[in-house]
Amino acid sequence: MTEWLAAGLLAVATAAAILAHRHATRCRALSAELASLRSGAREHEAIARIAADGNPDAIVLFTDDGDIAYANPAARELFFEGRAPEGRNFLRLLAAAPDTLREALTGDAERLFTVDSQGQRETYHVCRCLVGMRGEPHTMLIVKQLTREVSRREVSTLKTVVRVISHEVNNSLAPITSLVGSARLMLERPEHRARLVQALDTIEERARHLQTFLDGYAGLARLPKPRLADVSLGPLFEHLRSLFPEIDLPGAPALPAHVDPAQLEQVLINLIKNAVEAGSPAAEVAVRAEVQESGAARVEVTDRGRGLSREALESAFLPLYTTKESGSGIGLTICREIVEAHGGSLTLANREGGGARVALILPARQPLDGTVLRSRSRLTLSHV
Repeated sequence: MTEWLAAGLLAVATAAAILAHRHATRCRALSAELASLRSGAREHEAIARIAADGNPDAIVLFTDDGDIAYANPAARELFFEGRAPEGRNFLRLLAAAPDTLREALTGDAERLFTVDSQGQRETYHVCRCLVGMRGEPHTMLIVKQLTREVSRREVSTLKTVVRVISHEVNNSLAPITSLVGSARLMLERPEHRARLVQALDTIEERARHLQTFLDGYAGLARLPKPRLADVSLGPLFEHLRSLFPEIDLPGAPALPAHVDPAQLEQVLINLIKNAVEAGSPAAEVAVRAEVQESGAARVEVTDRGRGLSREALESAFLPLYTTKESGSGIGLTICREIVEAHGGSLTLANREGGGARVALILPARQPLDGTVLRSRSRLTLSHV
């Protein structure tokens, strides 16, 4: 099983790494292009603008105060419904945007996130960097859509899963079938009946192994829809404190959150275990949560472990991807499924000083008139 799984994951990880490398190279090239501009060098700026206009990634350039200096056609289509946003304030637009979008586009220099757009899951990679333009510092935000590539890799991974499961089932059923035949012969020969117990024990062990193996994959298909309700996070935090007494876990927020508490607990348990298994001291693992008056919740799990490599950051949301020797790659996939079933988003990023940060944004109860769906995309800023 290990060889088949390793081969499939290697193909996925390699493709994701190449994709990340191309995106990072493009980010650095654009940064260098803009950093080279000098006041009065209008021809250089015009060349850079032409290059950025033809870039398929969404590029937004804004000042420290948030004033948008430039947005290429891809960014206008993604964020502003095709209209030119120059002169508007990007920071104010983000402040009024949904929590999931604001969280994804602010903060860390590089991150991966997914959102639902018109019923479809979209995956994006975000890169932020500082550039100098006309003697003033600017922030350049580059957003690359990875949905098509991720979907293609998911299909490839699914084929690998089928091969892995087939291989593992056959490896377990072959000895079971053989031992059943041997057990029948033992029953016919009294002198060999003493070995019957050993044969039955082996059959039981292989059947248990196969059941455990299949349960891990079946859990994805059996994941129920969340039972959303306005509930206090107090009992959930108390249970987590009893399970992980050494982690940094303050009191729960006073306001109730609109969540399925059992599923949210499952997510946090998985994330805490991942943090410890990534080499972080338990005392350096922290869980923080805040709930706004609207009921929208933000939960963050941070650690001081190994952090995320570029490959891991790009591939973490792919099914079965894992950096652990004995990992299944299922835990984070289940976390993402649960969070997105809540209508929220999950983001991964490295922390300054080492370690990783996983942030969950869980929206409040949606109005019955459906006003939260007024824009055609979860990334559209035009209506805020």
